[in-house]
Amino acid sequence: MKINKLKINAYGKLKDKEINFGNNINIIYGENETGKSTILNFITNSFYGISKNKNGKDISDFEKYIPWAGEEFSGKLEYELDNQEKYEIFRDFRKKNPKIFNEKMEDISKEFNIDKSKGNEFFYEQTKVDEALFLSTILVNQEEVKLGKQEQNILIQKIANLVGTGDDNVSFKRAMDRIDRRRLDEIGTERSRERPINIVSKRIAELEEDKQELKKYENIKYEIEENKNDLNNEIEKLENENQFLKEIKLINENEKIESEKINLKINLKHENDEKINLIKNKINEIKLNHENVFEENKKVNLEKNKLNKKMVISFLAVFLINILQFIFIKNIYFNCSFLFTVPVAFAFILLAKNKMKKKEIKIKSNLEKVELEINNLNHENNLLEKNNSALEEEINQLKNKFILKINLEKEKIKNNYFNKIEANKMDELTKLEDINVELQNLENKLNNKKVELHTLDLDDKNIEPKLENLSRIEEELVENTEKLMSLRNLEKSINLAKEVLNQSYESMKNTITPKFTQELSKTISEITKGKYTNVRLNDDTGLVVELENGNYIPVARLSIGTIDQLYLSLRLALVEDLSEEKMPIILDEPFAYYDTERLKNILRYIAQRFSDHQVMIFTCMHRERELLEELNLAFNLIEM
Repeated sequence: MKINKLKINAYGKLKDKEINFGNNINIIYGENETGKSTILNFITNSFYGISKNKNGKDISDFEKYIPWAGEEFSGKLEYELDNQEKYEIFRDFRKKNPKIFNEKMEDISKEFNIDKSKGNEFFYEQTKVDEALFLSTILVNQEEVKLGKQEQNILIQKIANLVGTGDDNVSFKRAMDRIDRRRLDEIGTERSRERPINIVSKRIAELEEDKQELKKYENIKYEIEENKNDLNNEIEKLENENQFLKEIKLINENEKIESEKINLKINLKHENDEKINLIKNKINEIKLNHENVFEENKKVNLEKNKLNKKMVISFLAVFLINILQFIFIKNIYFNCSFLFTVPVAFAFILLAKNKMKKKEIKIKSNLEKVELEINNLNHENNLLEKNNSALEEEINQLKNKFILKINLEKEKIKNNYFNKIEANKMDELTKLEDINVELQNLENKLNNKKVELHTLDLDDKNIEPKLENLSRIEEELVENTEKLMSLRNLEKSINLAKEVLNQSYESMKNTITPKFTQELSKTISEITKGKYTNVRLNDDTGLVVELENGNYIPVARLSIGTIDQLYLSLRLALVEDLSEEKMPIILDEPFAYYDTERLKNILRYIAQRFSDHQVMIFTCMHRERELLEELNLAFNLIEM
């Protein structure tokens, strides 16, 4: 891939800046503080985003490059992959994610994965090169190749690390030492003292001993709980029986009250019956005592009837005689005198009737007095009988209603306590006196059971602190056991890491290291004109080089310039193995300490070896440009 163009709207000290890059070697020339490093950071931040974290620096990149005047903090980068697909990245650096456009200017940002912390990972998906790898291989800063004599051993170690592990910052021996130190510090061994694993193991043993001592109280607690459960069940059963009897007692008391009410009415009816009998007897007695009055009344009525009959007959006879004498006797004087017989007869009849009337009045007066007394008694008797009928109906209604109500209430209570007390207990007691006796017995039993329960509660309360201590010990035991497991797992992980690291190291020595040493051998032969032709990595002495006479000497005995060249060339060699894309090589003041001959050799080496890569050389000197012209090597010059 290659970077075609930058357009910086505002980034750090740069504003409204456009830069076009060539295909192969690009020389970006400018005096110090003209913005070369700013362009390097702009490229990196365009691909991977700008960080607001310091990451070990005094100030974060975001704070360092954000414009002071509040201008638009943005820019665009155009690049092209090896398959000739072109893309543009526009970044507003105040936002986490960029906008990515294809050649048709279509926004394809959503086609790539977006990580919550890293943002859009488009460049990694296209090249398989993350930011850390980009900074450690593709981009070579001046700080990495300007080591002086005093730092020679550091540089040699970095070369050895690069050859041995593929990363100049990773040393196999140091990594193994650090792993062992971490294991000792964070875990410990069976022989160590006062290390985490020793402290945890000792504490587990102490806790196990305390646990066994307190464990017996769990059984006691269990027994107490069982006894308490049994007592509570018995108390519940007794309370159910007690409550059942109280409810039955209440019904019986109500039954008694209602019975007394009914009995009062029954007694009242009996009293009425007695009064009725007395009235009837009295009526009979009156009738008996005044029997002559009734007889005389009958006799008078008979005489009255006879008199009435005689009077009618006599009157009819006199009337008939008068008619006959008028018919048969023709003497007017006799007829007229005989007419006086009618009023005389009538007078005699009236006298007889009047006499009978007086006698009747006298008898009637006596009879009325007797009948009035009898009628009064009969009226009283009727009232009493009517009252008795009403009482009897009321008594029957009360009995029926009361019996039904009592039976329903008893049935309801039995249903309520069907599963709470024994069935035979429901039918044992019926008398109120028996119920009262049983209630007293139940109260005594309940009090005794509650005293027993209270005693168990006290015992339980006394055991509780011991069990709480046991619970605390068990929790601490679990916690320490987990700590021990974590330490064992960490120990396993560390041992596995050592094993994997060792296997990886052996694999590197058998695969990657030969490739690197071969590359180093080829490079050192080219840059030293065949003076050193062979480089090897030895576990004991580190990197060694073969002299022309066949003898081997440590790399440390080479000159600083040669070591610098070795390190740079090895870093450059890694570029080809990073990605399927031919990644650009970005060098920031890498040759500040090279003499002219070494610089000429390395430039020739870069031009030949990386002819199919885009190379960007940032420099504040004219030497690179002059030597490239001298070597007749094409380049693109960009002046800041």
